[in-house]
Amino acid sequence: MATQTGGAEAKPKPTIAQTKARLAKLNDQADKVVDRYNLAGEQWKKARKEYNSLNGRLKGELGRVDDLRVGLVSVAISTYQSGDVLSWSNLITQPDPEALLAGLASIDQMSAGQSRTISAYEQATRSLKGQRDKAKGAYDKAVKLLDDLRRQKKDVEKLVGEQERLLRKLNAYNPGNPNSPGIKYTGAASGNARAALQFAFAQVGKPYRYGGTGPGAWDCSGLTQASWRAAGVSLPRTAAQQYSWGASRRVSLNALQPGDLLFAAGLGHVGMYAGGGKMVHAPRTGDVVKVVPLSSYRGIIGAVRP
Repeated sequence: MATQTGGAEAKPKPTIAQTKARLAKLNDQADKVVDRYNLAGEQWKKARKEYNSLNGRLKGELGRVDDLRVGLVSVAISTYQSGDVLSWSNLITQPDPEALLAGLASIDQMSAGQSRTISAYEQATRSLKGQRDKAKGAYDKAVKLLDDLRRQKKDVEKLVGEQERLLRKLNAYNPGNPNSPGIKYTGAASGNARAALQFAFAQVGKPYRYGGTGPGAWDCSGLTQASWRAAGVSLPRTAAQQYSWGASRRVSLNALQPGDLLFAAGLGHVGMYAGGGKMVHAPRTGDVVKVVPLSSYRGIIGAVRP
């Protein structure tokens, strides 16, 4: 019998330990990739808002130019229809001095009116060109940022897809419940920090989803932003932006108070200190909003008190 030799050997399946190590690496990457995606989304929304505002002003300027153009056409038609009866050649043949003076006054007024109309039209036309250039620049910027957002989304979805595959292989995928009633906050926080924590605790059990800003799913910075918004404090969208926003509000990790924002190394992840050595956060793909010991939150580098 002939035997086949040199055939390709099947790759050995990854061990559980190897799968977990790969997942941990992906989780670290995901924090940064999702934060970049969120930042691209914020930049796109800002550019779109700028373009819409400029485009609105452009439309107003177009209307103004059209009105002035109608005025100029009316003057031209009127002059043509009158046969230019107030021209110098007609005026100098006037036998009546009073009629001559009246005619001169009329031609001065008409000339001044025409001059103002033409000047206003020229100014409006220049302004229109400037507005059009600004609107085009804002539009081009928005298109570029939208393309960047789409590329970022592809990167995120590819990474998230692999995370989900590995989690399901490990039987560790938790889909969460978008309608979870959460849990009641019973800690010692007061004032707006209490309001923020009450909101965050009410989200416990809801799934993590990249780009999630509620109400049925959250990512890490979407949760902290919404929680503090419920307490009357406006935070930026991404974890890195929230850390920069809090430059003058940093607190020592040895002096944490409930409600303080906690940031991981790389500034790709943020949670909220709940007191008692615990924190509430939206961890990552395949998990849910939860309250965990601080010891499970690797690499905390700083805290901000909103």
